[in-house]
Amino acid sequence: MMTDGAPLKGLKVIELARILAGPWIGQTLADLGAEVIKVEAPEGDDTRRWGPPFVQRQLPDGGTEKVAAYFHAANRGKTSVTCDFSDKEDLDKLKALIANADVLVENFKVGGLQKFGLDYDSLSTLNPRLVYASVTGFGQSGPRATQPGYDFLIQGMCGIMDLTGEPDGQPQKVGVAWIDIFAGLYGVIGVQAALAERDRSGKGQHVDLSLLDCGVGVLANQAASFLLGDQLPTRLGNAHPSIVPYQVFPTADGHLIIACGNDRQFAALCSALGVDKLSKDQAYATNPARVENRDTLCNLITDRTATYPKEILIALLEKAGVPVGPINTVAEALSDPQTQARAMQIAPEGIQGLRTPIIFSRSELSLETGSPCLGRGAFHFKAGT
Repeated sequence: MMTDGAPLKGLKVIELARILAGPWIGQTLADLGAEVIKVEAPEGDDTRRWGPPFVQRQLPDGGTEKVAAYFHAANRGKTSVTCDFSDKEDLDKLKALIANADVLVENFKVGGLQKFGLDYDSLSTLNPRLVYASVTGFGQSGPRATQPGYDFLIQGMCGIMDLTGEPDGQPQKVGVAWIDIFAGLYGVIGVQAALAERDRSGKGQHVDLSLLDCGVGVLANQAASFLLGDQLPTRLGNAHPSIVPYQVFPTADGHLIIACGNDRQFAALCSALGVDKLSKDQAYATNPARVENRDTLCNLITDRTATYPKEILIALLEKAGVPVGPINTVAEALSDPQTQARAMQIAPEGIQGLRTPIIFSRSELSLETGSPCLGRGAFHFKAGT
């Protein structure tokens, strides 16, 4: 039974952020029910122009607005006001908003807001309960703190590109702004944790988020292999460093993924492919043995998978209980019956998008509002009129 509201209904958020990581915090909080006021420069967030593709829509005054799809991907559910920080009247109105806010999200360079009195120390005096989240390339401290950082640069610096791609090929970035998204999600976690602590102390605090910290922080088992096992991870293409078989295999008409996480699943794979003897061979019977004999084993499996049409082999392995799946295009992923059943695709105010992937047993997400027209929010600063 759903309630009549989203979990963060009543929370007021001011977003002084552009591009992706900071706006992703704001959009996620908006989906969870917060009121999010996006404060933009008079020319708007840079991503409004990061196209094509663009979306053209009617404005209430009869005009039109042409905005890149990129902007719509990260700004759903917000209102927009424009503010010229160098204009005292605009700045005073902004500070009046912040005085009654719960959360502020910003991604200016370290120290960049201090001259406007919009830094944490200044605003915590104005509003002691304010949770203030800063997203920067390298954090508020350290030798690189003042340097700019974009997702692509950080993917190179954090180690993930050295782990991605074919062993003899060029290092590869992830196909979406992976670090920005992780920083946005860690930002939401940090904000919610600070709000929970505020319930006990009555005080807000500064949440310091670094893209590099987030990129290093999600290296997970790869970092553990180096820290605990003194093994420097390397690129393995689509293979897994610690599990075999766990990679892409060819079929007669394409490719699929087989991901056997235990010996039982491996035995089921061998049975389905008609090579039961492999699961009983001591060279392959256990995962450590399979990792040691990776190349020989995967060549034997390839000899079998390459004889089957892809869809027939997927059906065969699914029936056998083997983790298997296709390599979908974005269009195929969005049209997959499972994705459709989970209602991931939404269209608030006619603008297609993807919801925050959380489902509550009682609460609901707030998904009625699309991304905002520039400066058309409930509050109209002079620079936005």
